Amino acid sequence: MQEATFGAGCFWGVEDTFRQVDGVTSTAVGYSGGHFENPTYEDVCADKTGHAEVVKVDFDENRVFLIVKYNPCEFYYCFKG
Repeated sequence: MQEATFGAGCFWGVEDTFRQVDGVTSTAVGYSGGHFENPTYEDVCADKTGHAEVVKVDFDENRVFLIVKYNPCEFYYCFKG
């Protein structure tokens, strides 16, 4: 099992996309970085905290591999086998 974390402008769509990938075993959303302790969703969305919305993805590396480009708006996943 492997784990990857992806930052995004809004984590809901990214999480939903990963949940639909065969081989992804779980996802979780949260925040990374920032300068505000225990931010709420509203705090982060108001751009007050410096946090990025992120999605943690657990996946079976025998069924999925990730190709991540430097551009944070682009990522690709491929099925093995």
